[in-house]
Amino acid sequence: MEIVVPVYNEQHSLERCVEELHAYLSETFPYDYLITVADNASVDGTWEVAAGLAERIPQVRAVHLDLKGRGRALRQVWGESEADVVAYMDVDLSTGLEAFLPLVAPLLSGHSDLAIGSRLHRGSAVVRGPKREFISRTYNFLLRATMAAKFSDAQCGFKAGRTEVVKRLLDRVEDNAWFFDTELLLLAEASGLRIHEVPVDWVDDPDSRVDIVRTALDDLKGMLRVARRTLAGKGAVELPSRVRQARVPVGLGWQAVSFAVIGVLCTVAYMLLFLALRQLVPALAANALALGVTAVFNTAANRRFTFGITGRRDALKHQLEGGLAFLVGLALTSGAVAVLHAASPHAGHGVELAVLVAANAAATLVRFVLLRAWVFNPRRGRTP
Repeated sequence: MEIVVPVYNEQHSLERCVEELHAYLSETFPYDYLITVADNASVDGTWEVAAGLAERIPQVRAVHLDLKGRGRALRQVWGESEADVVAYMDVDLSTGLEAFLPLVAPLLSGHSDLAIGSRLHRGSAVVRGPKREFISRTYNFLLRATMAAKFSDAQCGFKAGRTEVVKRLLDRVEDNAWFFDTELLLLAEASGLRIHEVPVDWVDDPDSRVDIVRTALDDLKGMLRVARRTLAGKGAVELPSRVRQARVPVGLGWQAVSFAVIGVLCTVAYMLLFLALRQLVPALAANALALGVTAVFNTAANRRFTFGITGRRDALKHQLEGGLAFLVGLALTSGAVAVLHAASPHAGHGVELAVLVAANAAATLVRFVLLRAWVFNPRRGRTP
């Protein structure tokens, strides 16, 4: 286990904090560990203190960087680490150390790929001012609303990861400052990795040197960059099958609600598209085109939100298998239109649409059964 402590101009608090961390780990941590103090181009006596600690304590080493940036420090130390698991924590030890073993245990066992401390977890006990609380909650809300992030706290300075996984992610992470954490987590989630969260006890450091406004602006710029990369199809990293996320079955209740919401949105899109196309082509052609377009988005949305499958693995296969549900829907709706035209050859577009919506409702039930029991069934492909 290698724990990185990035520091910048911390000569007055560094020695006390590292000694406290070392004492805690030596008494309670059941695995071998190394504490690496990463000096981010400090201009005071921080490097001398770090070097003194490394000389005095066998489990401590010091690394000096010529440029600032927390992400840059983590990139260098994690990228060179020979430990099984790497972690980092803020030098002020704002996060209670009691959460450290629960943080890294799922990584050491191989259950999870990354782990983060969360100040926004319902089990956390946090003491900080209203300004920081508001900014933190707003930022994490934006990540969930715009980037579909599932993790609750992107920037708590208390994270860990399996080294073999982290090194694969580092090649694709561009930021070297405060957005480094968020970009790493978004990339991991898009790649289908499992992120473990633990509640923490956290007390705000009144001596923090973080420029909140500048950091917030840099984070927003980083979100835009990651969004552009995702839209370009470069938002994930291909990983060996043994480190891909296991598909855990989601409860039927949540699946039904999520499927219904997505179904309503796709139905509205289908109606608008059908009415637009109906002005140009016959009803059967308009129905097939509108149904085909919305079916692709329906399968992708249900894959991500209803059944919780992330990453690009099997995405094309899922679309092809979801195409069977499209064919069932196409047969039902086309048959309904044919019957309508046979019974009432001069039926208006509104009547056609009403009949198609009713037929789509029946097709939706078939789609849900197919997606849940076959396309996204977590037991498919499981090795006995």
